[in-house]
Amino acid sequence: MNLKEITKQNYLSNLNNNQKEAIINPDGPCLIVAGAGSGKTKVLTTRVVHIIKEKKAWPNQILCVTFTNKAAREMQNRITKFLNQKINSLPWLGTFHSVSAKLLRRHAEAVGLNSRFTIIDQDDQLRLIKNICKAENIDIKKISPQFVLSFINQWKNKGLLPKDVTLRKGIPLEKAILNVYKFYQERLKILNSCDFGDLILLCVSMFENNPDILELYLNNFKYILVDEYQDSNYIQSKWLNLLAKKNNNICCVGDDDQSIYSWRGAEIKNFLDFGKIYKNTKIIKLEQNYRSTQNILSAASGLIAKNNDRLGKKLWTDSKDGELVKLTCYKNGKEEAIGISDIIEQKLKKKYSLNNISILVRAIFQTREFEERFLKIGMGYRVVGGTKFYERAEIKDSIAFLRIVNQKNDDLAFERIVNVPKRSVGDSAIKQLHSWARKNKKSLEDSAIELLQLNKIKPKTKLGLVKILNMFNKWRNDLKQKKHYELMEIILDESGYSKMLKDKKDLESEGRLENLKELIRGMHDFDNLQGFLEHVALATSIDQDWDGQKVNLMTMHAAKGLEFDAVFLPGWEEGLFPHQKSLEEKGDLALEEERRLAYVGLTRAKKESFISFVMNRMYRGDWVDSLASRFIEELPEKNIEKKELKEQNSEDFFFNQDIDYNEGIRSPGWARLQKRKLKRIK
Repeated sequence: MNLKEITKQNYLSNLNNNQKEAIINPDGPCLIVAGAGSGKTKVLTTRVVHIIKEKKAWPNQILCVTFTNKAAREMQNRITKFLNQKINSLPWLGTFHSVSAKLLRRHAEAVGLNSRFTIIDQDDQLRLIKNICKAENIDIKKISPQFVLSFINQWKNKGLLPKDVTLRKGIPLEKAILNVYKFYQERLKILNSCDFGDLILLCVSMFENNPDILELYLNNFKYILVDEYQDSNYIQSKWLNLLAKKNNNICCVGDDDQSIYSWRGAEIKNFLDFGKIYKNTKIIKLEQNYRSTQNILSAASGLIAKNNDRLGKKLWTDSKDGELVKLTCYKNGKEEAIGISDIIEQKLKKKYSLNNISILVRAIFQTREFEERFLKIGMGYRVVGGTKFYERAEIKDSIAFLRIVNQKNDDLAFERIVNVPKRSVGDSAIKQLHSWARKNKKSLEDSAIELLQLNKIKPKTKLGLVKILNMFNKWRNDLKQKKHYELMEIILDESGYSKMLKDKKDLESEGRLENLKELIRGMHDFDNLQGFLEHVALATSIDQDWDGQKVNLMTMHAAKGLEFDAVFLPGWEEGLFPHQKSLEEKGDLALEEERRLAYVGLTRAKKESFISFVMNRMYRGDWVDSLASRFIEELPEKNIEKKELKEQNSEDFFFNQDIDYNEGIRSPGWARLQKRKLKRIK
């Protein structure tokens, strides 16, 4: 059937020529490079429909893999609608993990399990690792279970069972962690369990060690389709290679310019080397965008063109040029939040629904200043993919410390933090304190003091209670001499709370530490502790679930796959974006991923995009000069409208800062500091 004949099919209507080409020739390996907003999901689902309509395969002979359950459901619903069939018309459509679980249950004995095996979650994983560490006399204060788990997950993503791991020089802890990994896998087998990493890893192991089982599925799966292939890791790619090696009819859809999950194990190499892995690969580029204006697309394309590791494409649209991308410099973070909220209120609220407006940040701690502003002006907002700032566990813990220092009768605060971090004050001790408090009409703190004096507390618990009560008294004395934000730093240090998070050495804990830094920054806006605590109480008590419209607050990572009429991108400063820690750890590879993240942020906007940065930010109680992100310099001038900061004492600011980034990765404000030094010398 030729292109003219095929376009007569109703399911192929309203498709451009590149989309049709990606659909009508399903045989052989194919890589569909789908730019942002180019209709990749539509192409993938229509390709499945075409295979079935043309009777190239039965539905149960098609393997269709996604990365999320949401994407799988969306594809299933679209295909069902096209085919006019019942739900579950495609039995082998699902995530990598769900399909692998289905395969393992059919052949569990081949990997030493039975078909009723349990899939454990992260809490169970950590509990199991903790027990193994105790049995092996490994100090979990030095090597946290979270840290061990991160290593195990990395090994599994790379397809390494304990016997396959080669220890690296210069990492002394690896030997101990590998030992835990061995016991961990043995224990899982005894429990007839596996974790999420095992689902794919054990599948690969099963196929490699049981050619007859592999042959069964090689004969069954005539076509394989994969969504968001740029997010695949090593073991997922190997899983696909094994299942595709007979028919070679594998089609992967994705966008190398939106590969932003290396921290989760994703390897862009899989996408870039697809043509090397599968011979005679057809590469089809979907470059027509159906989401954004041309100015937004040109700005994003000009920026991402600076990356080297990409196949290359240029997005275009039939729609109008639209508004230029707005670029604004603000004096500081507070002014940035005020400025953005003013734009939303004065201009956009009349034009767009608040639901179609989003603020995309590089790091979640950045939401605080916007939340404070929205609370003040009564504008509805939601934090997408996260928790509102003052509702985050680490923030509530920190404020509980402050509350008990401020008011010793605050039993709720006392109960929340008396055993955080762990100091052997368990549930039974808390019950004992509550019982005494009710009987004697005392606060929990006073009850603890009296029970200690009467020697009614168990020895181990006694040590923990005495320690925390002494700290409460010390901090109350400190408050008489120190600022409330200085006290917060002291509390986080002396309580062991900061150390607890640092010892975990995972991304979540790093994010929590950043939130604590942001909390301390925010405390500078208040004259005293009482004023700050009152502000927090009011902020958290306000009904924030207003009926009607809400501005969306989220990270750029969380925004992938979403779209909004207007998008605000604050905090484009060196050190924050691109993120300094990422650059220090992975250098140029991280820089390219950070640039891809900027590209993702820009291409979420349908009509208007606003980029901003500040001259100064508060960092650990000190004002630090900020340097505009290098990404700003990489934006095409013709697609940008600059708004210079016009204030006194701002003469040292300019957009085109003469910085040679090839000299190495500099901290925020480094270059400006050097310039000021030269001025003083002259």
